[in-house]
Amino acid sequence: MTAIPIGLLIGVLGRLVLPGRQSIGLFITFLIGVGAALLGTLVAELVNLDDDALVKVWKIQWSWWELGIQVLFSAIGIGLANTLTYTRLASGNPKPRKRTTRRRKKAED
Repeated sequence: MTAIPIGLLIGVLGRLVLPGRQSIGLFITFLIGVGAALLGTLVAELVNLDDDALVKVWKIQWSWWELGIQVLFSAIGIGLANTLTYTRLASGNPKPRKRTTRRRKKAED
């Protein structure tokens, strides 16, 4: 249940780390954030960094090292997704444009 807000938070932090504007949507940011959170937790446990530099606020406890690894993976994932999106747009296969409606001029009597 906590994967949804944590994944979104990690995804948003990953976007904030990258300079410039990203052309990916919120859902892709969320998916990358969840994947980065899971992968970052796994790597932090494998390297045994998940118990170092613990912070506890209310009933939530996290490691700064683990958070840093997660944000790093998120920034890498968002950078790759943004590059793939930009490459697709630059190759001449852009998103379909929304139709605009023009107002017709009223005929004067």
